[in-house]
Amino acid sequence: MPREEKPQGRKKAGAQQVNLPDASHRLRVRATWMYFIEGRTQSEIAEMLGVGRVTVVRLLADARRRREVQITITAPLAEVTEIERMLESRFGIEQAIVAPVSGPEQDPAQVIAAAAGAFISQAMRSGITVGVGWGRTLYSALPYIVGRTLENFRVVSLLGGISQARRFNPAEFAWQFNELFQGEGFLVPAPALVDSPETKHALLERCGIAQVFEMADSLDIALLSVGGISTLTTSYRVGHLSEAERQSLIKAGAVGDILYNFIDEDGNLVDHPVNDRAISVGIDRLKRTPRRVLVSGGADKVPVLRGAIRLLEPTVFISDEATARALLS
Repeated sequence: MPREEKPQGRKKAGAQQVNLPDASHRLRVRATWMYFIEGRTQSEIAEMLGVGRVTVVRLLADARRRREVQITITAPLAEVTEIERMLESRFGIEQAIVAPVSGPEQDPAQVIAAAAGAFISQAMRSGITVGVGWGRTLYSALPYIVGRTLENFRVVSLLGGISQARRFNPAEFAWQFNELFQGEGFLVPAPALVDSPETKHALLERCGIAQVFEMADSLDIALLSVGGISTLTTSYRVGHLSEAERQSLIKAGAVGDILYNFIDEDGNLVDHPVNDRAISVGIDRLKRTPRRVLVSGGADKVPVLRGAIRLLEPTVFISDEATARALLS
């Protein structure tokens, strides 16, 4: 019997060790249920579970960290919905998506990125070709996009590369976006801006870039953003445009760019040599794309967004509440 009691004793001790994490898990789940479902306060939960309030706070935080709690807001904000309808009516946009912000001083990039990620996740499907631009907001949307393997899925970069910008490089964004859906990616093996129209012509004709851009004729959807010119945005930080060129573009009436196509607030391409040096898909090709998604926001982007909406005529516009109000004012 003593020999039989030893294994039983070890088995009993072992069972206690396995139950310890289970007890902790049950306590965390009970606290989470009481807080989020029953609507009890943290103090009430602490009293009912016989633990301290600090423990309840830790349990709730741990549940969030483990992604055991997922909060979904299904009811649209009435005020934001009204702004979306006003944008659609004023600018002839099929679908406007406006992300709420706490105040006009808040950097809207992340909230726009989250809204864009949700839209892109449901818009992607097998058998389509997607053209992609670049920018901080588009890059920030990557973590919010739910990737999956799609069949016959192609991604085409619409702009040449930016050698000095690691995070916001058009090629890097196109590559990471394509990896989310395990598709076939096509990049532009050239700088976004070259030194002369002659160089541009040579690259297009002799280096196969024209063939990549021709794929833009069969795009199903284009994901685009805009760059402002009033402040030192991504385009100028990476050194492609000098301060003298920036000032010259402003004097010519430019308020920003779409894929280095510089435009004025009325949506016209400005008469400036820089526009003849850009290695990017032309606006005419983009406008033939059935779904044109414009993703951008911020006080410095309002003038260029006015022009971009008039020129590009996006079918989908994703922005933030403060920018939307400014566009409507």
